Amino acid sequence: MSTTSDKRMRRTVRRSYVISTVSIALVLFILGAVSYVTLSAIKAAESLRERVVVSVEIVDDLDKEAKRAILKQIKERDEVVSVDFMSKQDKLGDVEFRRQFELDIDQILDHNPLRDSFELTLAKESIDEGSVREFVGYVSSIEGVVYVAVPPIEVVDQMHQRLATIIIALMVFLGVLLIISLLLLNNTIRLAIYAKRYLINTMKLVGATKWYIMRPFLRSALVQGALAGLVAGAMIWGLCYALGRVMPAEVELLNEMAVLVIIGGLVLLGVIITLVFSAGAVNKYVNMKTNKIHLY
Repeated sequence: MSTTSDKRMRRTVRRSYVISTVSIALVLFILGAVSYVTLSAIKAAESLRERVVVSVEIVDDLDKEAKRAILKQIKERDEVVSVDFMSKQDKLGDVEFRRQFELDIDQILDHNPLRDSFELTLAKESIDEGSVREFVGYVSSIEGVVYVAVPPIEVVDQMHQRLATIIIALMVFLGVLLIISLLLLNNTIRLAIYAKRYLINTMKLVGATKWYIMRPFLRSALVQGALAGLVAGAMIWGLCYALGRVMPAEVELLNEMAVLVIIGGLVLLGVIITLVFSAGAVNKYVNMKTNKIHLY
């Protein structure tokens, strides 16, 4: 009879351990997924600012000295991060540039109507309407510059503001989700320890010290937290791999190092959560009087 009871208890304990591990892994996966989305939105906002390119078209047939003089004046500006020269022949052969035209201009005209240009990438700190207008005015005044093409900064600002709002909303959601997750995990771990309360009480009755009782539970919690974190990390990695296969190439996703950092954070969070909550739950039953064990 006692053997059957022991087997039933071991099955109950094993089942509660598996259920709590799966529950922790799922909660960690949700936290990791929301963190991934939030970091991706932050990266998108930064990339949007860093992709503002100003095209400075220059007079045809300028000699090298004149081009160097223009380039020197442009590089003196703090707003400029990088400068690339693009000849009109390069433009005509560039696939992305040709997409801007509905027809092949080289098949319609007997000459290349495009101009050589300097393609400037501006610093993200200077991407505002006033700064860009002042910069365009300066570059336009340089001798040899014909035209300065700049994207609509107000559109960039609007998109950046919307992304900032989305990021704030995601961070608030992540904070609320973290609190709810901690409450759920606390209850899950407490229920798992609850299934072992009679074992804890038996160990206490035979004279085991508090640390001796807690040590195997903390060791088990350490393994459980790491295992749940690894399972959640594997799910996050699979999610990132799937997104990489279906998302367009133009959409930049977090690199592998950032994903590994998220996975490492999930493992660490899983270990900390299980250790802290398990220690609190075990301590509760260790300090509880024997005649009250059956009441909880």
